[in-house]
Formats: sequence, C-alpha cells, structure tokens
Amino acid sequence: MFVLVLAFDTATPAVTAALADSERVLAESTVVDARRHGELLVPTIETVLGEAGVALSDVTAIAVGAGPGPYTGLRVGLMTAQALSAALGIPAYGICTLDAVAYGSGLSTPFLVATDARRKEVFWARYTDPRTRVDGPAVDLPRDLPGDLPVVGAGAALYREVIGAERVVDTAPLYPFAGALAALAVERLGGPAPALDPPTPIYLRRPDASIPAPPKKVTV
Repeated sequence: MFVLVLAFDTATPAVTAALADSERVLAESTVVDARRHGELLVPTIETVLGEAGVALSDVTAIAVGAGPGPYTGLRVGLMTAQALSAALGIPAYGICTLDAVAYGSGLSTPFLVATDARRKEVFWARYTDPRTRVDGPAVDLPRDLPGDLPVVGAGAALYREVIGAERVVDTAPLYPFAGALAALAVERLGGPAPALDPPTPIYLRRPDASIPAPPKKVTV
C-alpha cells in the first residue's frame, strides 16, 4: 500500500514539517521561532513539498504533534491538520510530541523526555525504548522528575543544573523534529499497535489567557 505522510509539529518553539513514505523521510524543514508558529507553518509545509517534488494532493495521511505544549502554538498545528484533512479527504492523526522526541533520540535503554512547559516547569514522559511510553505525559517542576534516568529534550538542556548535568543527553534532539514524527507515523500505520489517535490536543493545564471577569458594579 502506498503511504505518503505529511507530518508537522508546533507544540514547541520548533516549527517543523516533513514528508515520509514507507521507506524513508523524503524532506524535512525546521525553523525555531516560538512567536511565529502561525506565520511559519504553511511556508514550511510548502518547502518540504517542493523539496520532495510532490503535490499536496499526493499526500495520503497527515500526522501532527498533539502536545503537550503551550496553548496557542499547539492549536496552530492541530487546526492546520484538521483543515487539510477535510480539504484533501484524507485521515489526520495526532501523536504525542514527546513520543517524537523519544523516537528521534536513538536511545535503547530507559530514559525520560522533557520539554519546556514555561512557568519554570517541564512536560515529561518516561520511555523504556524509543517506541514505548510507560508514564506520562505529565507536567512538573524539573527537580521533581522521577528516578535517575537519562533525560533528553529542550527541558533537560534548559534545567541542566537542576536535573543534574550527568543525566542530560546532549546527543539527542532538543525538539520533536518532524522527520522523526513522520517516520513514527509511517511505522504505526504499518503495524498492529499502538493505534494512532485522532488529532486532538493534549492539555495538561489551563491556558495562560482567560476571559476577563465582568466589571464590578459601582454604587454612588
């Protein structure tokens, strides 16, 4: 069966997109800019389509990072995935952003993935290998990460001294690069399990923005 997966993630400062078929990653592009997810995602998708020499209509499935991540950035990717799915008539799937970091880590022994959750916290999950998550995702202070396992990801690099420099794996990717996300999606589509989830957000806390309260009544 022919598979051509367009994958992208906006749950971290990295706006990243990639194309993969059943054999390899065909193209990948990443821009790290935490403030311009909405501006950068579509041009990044156009870049990988151009580099791969394929049309958007050739894509058979979409995989998007489902978080956890900051509310605004996360929604950009998820809404784009849902819009493309509807327009092209193809399925869209959500994959935990931490799973993409784990898949790209290359580690074969148990480890943690940690990304920056802001507010001096990290989003984290525990893995027995690059494909198998056994705990999380969760959000905690860096000092509260469980155990003494190696830690990969931007959260590990940011809080190196708190976590313990000896635990931080500098050779692993900081972000959920879309090449790993696309390859993981292709692998899951071709296997019996785990099944891919719908493109719904993984929220671990309420958004920073809130609806203002009504003004207080003033009596004379």
